[in-house]
Amino acid sequence: MPIIDVKSEITGNVWKIVAQVGDVIEEEAPIMILESMKMEIPVTAPETGTLVEICVTEGSTCSEGAVVARLQV
Repeated sequence: MPIIDVKSEITGNVWKIVAQVGDVIEEEAPIMILESMKMEIPVTAPETGTLVEICVTEGSTCSEGAVVARLQV
């Protein structure tokens, strides 16, 4: 089963992680919420799959294009 990297589309702070490892995430469902310039931007699943890894922690900073989670599809 392939693993898909979920990447951040912006540079920002990880405000809240809303999914847990082992959750089945539907396509376009939020995995976490990033904060940048006082705006909240959700990071969503590109496909339906099982969340196998979260690569960041709440309060950490991530850059644009960074892998923030991995899904098994």
